[in-house]
Amino acid sequence: MVRCEPPDQCRGWRRPCPGRRRHRDRFLGRGPGAAHGTGARTVGAGGAVVRIAVISDLHANREALEAVLAHLATQDVGRLFCLGDVVGYGAEPEFCVDLVRGHAEICLLGNHDEALFGDASDFNTHARKAIEYTRSRMLPRWWSGSEKKARWKWMRGLPDNHREGRFLFVHGSPRDHVREYVLATDGFLNPDKMRSIFNAFEGIALAGHTHQPGLHDESLGFHSLEGRESLTLRLPRDEKCLINVGSVGQPRDGDNRACYAILEDELITWHRVSYDYRAAMHKILDTGALPEVLARRLAVGK
Repeated sequence: MVRCEPPDQCRGWRRPCPGRRRHRDRFLGRGPGAAHGTGARTVGAGGAVVRIAVISDLHANREALEAVLAHLATQDVGRLFCLGDVVGYGAEPEFCVDLVRGHAEICLLGNHDEALFGDASDFNTHARKAIEYTRSRMLPRWWSGSEKKARWKWMRGLPDNHREGRFLFVHGSPRDHVREYVLATDGFLNPDKMRSIFNAFEGIALAGHTHQPGLHDESLGFHSLEGRESLTLRLPRDEKCLINVGSVGQPRDGDNRACYAILEDELITWHRVSYDYRAAMHKILDTGALPEVLARRLAVGK
């Protein structure tokens, strides 16, 4: 019988206790089966290791995005990828779109980005009102200036996935690149769903969408960032995993700090970054159009 480790060592896990130590050690690079060098260097030119910052779910939160960009500027990052949902919920969609356009090498389509050009009827009331607000600000008319038209055209042209070496980048999941949620609890509560998702890709997938940072392993465990300011895990060489990079603009794991990840060779590192969420809250309230709940939730990270 495998014993569970003491609670302080198990913190951040969302899976049954049996086998916990064995799977955690593999991802931390300890014990039998620990992963060593991988093919991650294919993301760099000439075989060089390039650190890639991966952000997602900005949700028009200017303060959070600026804080994350300032933080990653200290991290010797060579490239920046965005996994979508640049807009929605927050007060400053144009600013965030322009910042991503100017800094990110890759930006993918999120479900809120997609809803700008289509049907948001399946969104909840608050999210739908946010899309209506965003569309009213961003939709160009015939008299609109060239910058507004270029911004809209850029949004419409976002791809829904990006493959680079053994890495697949999506917003939602490997099965449904834009809309499917892969929750932290799915390995335990929906194992058949998770097995189907793992059958849908090879290598390592990175996603956002749920705003829950962590790593799903092929044994259906979830390695969480819960309670930590940063966390580094070693990526497997011969197994698949699905990484959620967290949310910059609207965290939902009980921590109100912005979250993003850095991909480097065989490692993934998450960082939480404090920002002026009160300023972002006031801007939402000052619109007079966005629901109050979208401001309140920034304070609690829910």
